[in-house]
Amino acid sequence: MSFFKNASQAPKPAQKHVVDPALQPWVEKYRPKTIDDVSAQEHTVAVLRKTLSSTNLPHMLFYGPPGTGKTSTILALARQLFGPDNFKNRVLELNASDERGISIVREKVKNFARQTPRAQTVASNGKEYPCPPYKIIILDEADSMTQDAQGALRRIMETYAKITRFCLVCNYVTRIIEPLASRCSKFRFTPLDNSSSSSRLFHIASEENIDVNSHVVDALIDVSSGDLRRAITYLQSAHRLSSSTDPPTPILPRDIQEIAGVVPDAVLNEFLTTIGIDSLSSMNVDRGSNSSESSFDSIRNKVREVIREGYSASQILSQMHDIVVVHPALNARQKSRCAMIFGEADKALTDGADEELWILEVALRVNKAIAL
Repeated sequence: MSFFKNASQAPKPAQKHVVDPALQPWVEKYRPKTIDDVSAQEHTVAVLRKTLSSTNLPHMLFYGPPGTGKTSTILALARQLFGPDNFKNRVLELNASDERGISIVREKVKNFARQTPRAQTVASNGKEYPCPPYKIIILDEADSMTQDAQGALRRIMETYAKITRFCLVCNYVTRIIEPLASRCSKFRFTPLDNSSSSSRLFHIASEENIDVNSHVVDALIDVSSGDLRRAITYLQSAHRLSSSTDPPTPILPRDIQEIAGVVPDAVLNEFLTTIGIDSLSSMNVDRGSNSSESSFDSIRNKVREVIREGYSASQILSQMHDIVVVHPALNARQKSRCAMIFGEADKALTDGADEELWILEVALRVNKAIAL
């Protein structure tokens, strides 16, 4: 009898899975909750704020470099429109990890687009949301969709325009076919300026009780090149690295450069000094056999030392180029010669050439170019 009693008891409801904030990636933890939290995209935020008040949303195309807030903006807008209860049945998000060939467009996207939306405007938390009479389909990294899939999407956008809005998110707007792009309002996301990135990083650091100075934040902005997502990831990695010791060590700019895979400034400056870029006035222009031999030996030893540290040859070239093109002691002819050398080396490395040999080749040819 006890067996049947236990069997007749109703099963306990499964507990909702809650993610511990301490284990959550900071990129997700500090993702903007509303469009007002989006950094440095004033024009886009101003336009979308008006759509919130009118609840009249067009098809949209967000394009720009990675890490500038494209996906975060549309997700924040959708949450403000529908609230937490209706978000799942009103918003369909597909990204690059999903299969998005023509079959998915014809089946999954079309089936979701044709459903008539029904929802309550008052959510379980007591707040009232606009809840306009349409759904939103977000196609993240739409520039990786096939031409056939984009062509099939064109007709679906027209057929179900009354009850479904599409938001295409991409890095390269030229990879979106023209008939699809012409049906959308375009919003360009620009790389974040230094002040916006700096304020956001300082905010995250204060929330996480991390002691960082302006030099560390400048290093984060430098290596991320306007990509806030990358900068936040590097900051979290540096924090975990510093807190792994007892007592915790302070975060230094060199730590950020090491995490990002960038050649540290001290290493690069020493390498450039060896090939003669930082000491042009004291360069020995005598081309005798002894000076040539000693110069070759010192450059070869320095190249070997840098490569054995594990630094990427492409990264070394990129950073050397950035320094040479703005170097005040080099004239235009010397800079153009160096640029040609960097370009030739980059092509060779792309084709799979040996890294150490080509860095040695670049170092010797740059040394000769600036001596002329």
